[in-house]
Amino acid sequence: MATTVEAAGLTAAAREAVRDLILVLADSKRLLGMRYGQWILGAPELEAAIACAAMAQDEWGHARQFYALLKDFGEDVSALEHGRESHQYASMEALDAEPEDWFGLIALNALADTALSVQCEALRGSSYMPLAQRVEKLLDEERFHGAHGVAWFNRLARSGGAAAEAMAVAAEAALPGILQWFGPDSERAKLVVEAGVVDAAGSALRERYLERIGGLLDELGARGAALRSHTPSFDGFDEARRRVSTTGPDAETVARIRGDKNRMFLVD
Repeated sequence: MATTVEAAGLTAAAREAVRDLILVLADSKRLLGMRYGQWILGAPELEAAIACAAMAQDEWGHARQFYALLKDFGEDVSALEHGRESHQYASMEALDAEPEDWFGLIALNALADTALSVQCEALRGSSYMPLAQRVEKLLDEERFHGAHGVAWFNRLARSGGAAAEAMAVAAEAALPGILQWFGPDSERAKLVVEAGVVDAAGSALRERYLERIGGLLDELGARGAALRSHTPSFDGFDEARRRVSTTGPDAETVARIRGDKNRMFLVD
């Protein structure tokens, strides 16, 4: 365990970078929870629908835990959760739009959800103790998500025909952006590692992630090998939001997340 620090004990640059990391995780988990929730009624099997409901609940709970930490950084948590527009979100670009089909949802489950877990695992020994305390229980819940995503990914990739092709296409659409999401080996990334907040960043996390999903990529044959060797571009990459796009999730999703139709019921 690294020497523990409080938010106020970090340098200004490190504090800003840690704040951004927490917001990226909070926003991404919030959006992922929404994507799972949107498939509760569209899943191909009852068991899958129940799994989507459980995973949605988990991700929204994780998001709220991360948002709460931002009080330590002087943020208005209520405003973050209920007051922002789409372009202010720092969520993973792969989550910007609702998947068009079950294959797209499974790509998010097996690939995007796993990327978030790999990032959270790097916080287990964090010098910022509130992060280290939260991720352990969070990762226990994520094991179910990973098992669900792997089972469905393998089932579809091994099925042959149109289903296997659709699964490969969905993976090809999602994975390059997810690999980019881990960010470059920049001074900013190095700063957070040196502060002991995370144990790795940039390409080191990308390597861990590719090792984790290696079995899934093997199921895609040559196409999986091409994805494994993909080199992300960071032209126009906003390191704070971990995005290239300057927009964000679709406006309808953001309105639902904010609870625009139910604001009168919001309580502190």
